[in-house]
Amino acid sequence: MKTLVTNIHVLTMDADFNEYSSGYILFEDQLILETGSMLDAPLDLDITVIDGEGAIALPGMVNTHTHIGMIPFRSLGDDTPDRLTRFLFPLENACMTKELAYHSGKYAIAEMQLAGITTFLDMYYFEDELAKATDEMGSRAILGETILENACDVTEPFGGLAYSETFISKWIGHERITPAIAPHAPYTNTDSSLKEASRIARKYDVPFTIHLSEMDFEMRKYADEHGKTPVAYLADLGVLDEKVIAAHGIFFTDEDIEILKNNKVAVAHCIGANTKSAKGVAPVQKMLEAGLRLGLGTDGPSSGNTLDLFTQMRMFANFHKTTLKDRSAFPARDIVRLATIGGAEAIGLDHQIGSLEKGKKADFVLVETDSVNMFPIFDAYSALVYSANSGNVRDVIIDGKQVVKEKQLTQQELTVLRTNINNQMTHFREVALDLKKYKNDSDRSV
Repeated sequence: MKTLVTNIHVLTMDADFNEYSSGYILFEDQLILETGSMLDAPLDLDITVIDGEGAIALPGMVNTHTHIGMIPFRSLGDDTPDRLTRFLFPLENACMTKELAYHSGKYAIAEMQLAGITTFLDMYYFEDELAKATDEMGSRAILGETILENACDVTEPFGGLAYSETFISKWIGHERITPAIAPHAPYTNTDSSLKEASRIARKYDVPFTIHLSEMDFEMRKYADEHGKTPVAYLADLGVLDEKVIAAHGIFFTDEDIEILKNNKVAVAHCIGANTKSAKGVAPVQKMLEAGLRLGLGTDGPSSGNTLDLFTQMRMFANFHKTTLKDRSAFPARDIVRLATIGGAEAIGLDHQIGSLEKGKKADFVLVETDSVNMFPIFDAYSALVYSANSGNVRDVIIDGKQVVKEKQLTQQELTVLRTNINNQMTHFREVALDLKKYKNDSDRSV
């Protein structure tokens, strides 16, 4: 059955930034058939019509870096300097289960769908459970099992490597889910584990994602022990290539950017988490000038707290313009590009998603313009970056299926998803409160 979405301001995000201020989108099953002006709309009695009522239509947004299993951590220890070792790692080892990860995943995906995110890249534990959650929620995703020495879902050191190979073999070829492998970071992996992760990624031709050049101590470690940056170190190991998506990159040097360019590495930029943790503002302008593929990421719900790209777009504009001392830097259109086709390019799915073009997947979002914060609109891109928020998302289509209609999930009940994860959090809360009570005692562990 063909479906026609009418009376919308279409931002195609194609190579020429074509847009139709009074336009339509026609799609059938999973694919877009055409976009255009309402004057040319194929008004056929056999077509199902959705009236966009003046909404802004844009490609489904792409979240290039997150950890959807971490919903239980939101608002915990946000202002604690040593949060990763003080709260996150201990709680994961003590409390994270496949059931908690699964229900956290479904809740996180619901939050992203309601915010217009149709595709995301995740790295966490129990990734098979998160793949099941993603499949049931109807989202599109790249999912990678986290690799580090002591993980909560395996018993052997770096057991995530074997887990990953089984996981990849199981999910490869799925219509919406792309399996990946995800070494946590250079400093939490050995040379051998990084090389093995790269071998697996190349064997199955799947993405390889890693936190990179994110921590002060990480930069000092590689400078002191090896006389080089983490990027140069990974390059010398031979693990960098076009399948690698590096998250954060706050401390990339000019030489790092050249290495990344030569190895065709993509970058997931998480401005919200990077600045909340007081680490700094990554040199994105230099990355883009070098031709690196780059998209926006929320990071996990405990690092950036929100799972929406409207927040990231606005923070991106504010921080980068301020850092560069240039109000004209990164026009709104370029920022919307990073949230859509730019993100799709970064994760290697731009041949399927990221723009509203014939033959691409029917993944798109309608942002209503009736709310008080959406009037007047002189520039649709500016409205999305500077005025809109996730609450303005009206409808979301993924793979030709409407998962959000009039700001409500169509296939899930949010209250049920919240109850299900709440029921899994009893032990987690007990341990978390204990850790918070003793957060100044660095010797205490769980």
